[in-house]
Amino acid sequence: MIAFADTSVVCALLRIQDTSPDAWAISAEVNAPFTLSTLVAFEFRQSARLQSFRFSADRTQGWSARETERMLAQFDANIAAGAFVHGAINWPEVHALAEQYSHAHTIKRGHRTLDVIHVATAVHLRADLFCTVDRLQSELARAVGLKVRPARLRA
Repeated sequence: MIAFADTSVVCALLRIQDTSPDAWAISAEVNAPFTLSTLVAFEFRQSARLQSFRFSADRTQGWSARETERMLAQFDANIAAGAFVHGAINWPEVHALAEQYSHAHTIKRGHRTLDVIHVATAVHLRADLFCTVDRLQSELARAVGLKVRPARLRA
């Protein structure tokens, strides 16, 4: 089974947040390694570092450098343990799919660049499941024919 996880799922698994129960439920259902792209891995790491920067500028925003270090270490441990695996991706093919999906859906729904690329990557990998806790991204994934988990996001 190929269960492609987007960045929202990775983050919700590694740091408790409102969407963590959905991410935990996905993980229990899948009961297999999550497939990631190197782009998802980079986006996760970059996002964690940005949150640390935000916290250093305003302690009501983001999270501490210590929390970032913990999350990055846990992410690397999950990769080493095989809980997260990288899919073999032909990026020009993914970009061609992303252009198709952008053309067909973004003007109507306002999809972000990386969300379109993540959905295109899952299609390229022939993923059995697209795992996200991002409502708009789940709508795009369904629109292009992917089976999405969770089936319904919390309000």
